[in-house]
Amino acid sequence: VEEFLRFTDRSPDQVLGVLLPEKREATVWNVAVNGVMAGCRPEYMPILIAAVEAIADQEFRIEDGGSTPGWEPLIILNGPIARELDFNSGQGAMRVGRQANTSIGRFLRLYWRNVAGLRIPPGATDKGTIALSFNVVLAENEEAVAEAGWQPFSVDRGFRAGDNVVTVQSMVSVSSPIYCGGDKPEELARTLAEVFGRDTCGYWSFTGMRDKWYPLLVMSPSIAKALARGGWSKADLQRYLYDNAKISAGMAERYAWQTGMTQFSIKRMVEEGTLPKEYHESDDPNRLVRVFMHPEWTGIVVAGDPDRNQCRGYVNNHKQGPPVSRKVELPARWAQLLKERRK
Repeated sequence: VEEFLRFTDRSPDQVLGVLLPEKREATVWNVAVNGVMAGCRPEYMPILIAAVEAIADQEFRIEDGGSTPGWEPLIILNGPIARELDFNSGQGAMRVGRQANTSIGRFLRLYWRNVAGLRIPPGATDKGTIALSFNVVLAENEEAVAEAGWQPFSVDRGFRAGDNVVTVQSMVSVSSPIYCGGDKPEELARTLAEVFGRDTCGYWSFTGMRDKWYPLLVMSPSIAKALARGGWSKADLQRYLYDNAKISAGMAERYAWQTGMTQFSIKRMVEEGTLPKEYHESDDPNRLVRVFMHPEWTGIVVAGDPDRNQCRGYVNNHKQGPPVSRKVELPARWAQLLKERRK
């Protein structure tokens, strides 16, 4: 623990926030303790602190981390620190194995249980019906992003290129592998809209009710570069998904009712101004409505095997666990501390 504390200039007693449901203080010291238990290396400490600051933000709503969908936090990492600390952003990017990706993902799950108090039975604070296991850290391949002429995900989140940034958001499900190809961006994007839209559309009713939803598309470098060669930016792809991923109105309402949201009505929501008028141009249950609420709410991260044409979609749990980002704060003696660790 003392070795971990060397990698931050903050006081061990500093309170980073108070975590619900058990209203326990998140401190620099208990971050270090849980980092040790999770199998992290001391030099990961600045990332651990940033991740805890993100989940301590009231916007993140950690108190809903034990809701019945059983969502898990997903950490997205940007910046030169990913290469410096040997994170995997290539083949098997989301697989347990690489120490940095894996131990930090495990840390956040332990921290939720040990500090926030989100526990499965015999506890009673985590009501995940079936739920999921912890995610490893998703580190973006920023070299591939630069080759495509795009900006990294952290810039989309409002930071400068080159900043070390942690973003945490909820993840309630993962799509099937999405393989796409073609000579034109539209051919690639059509498959993405069809499969990504299909695999995430069941959750549309939750976004319509709450006007919050931040799906995440993770694409291999080959797909990003193919889109870029065709002249497409991230914004072009986001707009295409927004315009072309559709669900029948009848299915959206049926799914909402079967989850217990028996008050869900597209017509009523349009009349109240919750949804745009385009969502109820008729009473035909087979009419198609948009899956994604706003183009810019769909995040795009480049990672995975550069030799494969695969993408995957990740679904967040509406206003529970929206993406919250924090800049990683390195200690003043960072370079020297790393040098000492590597002797």
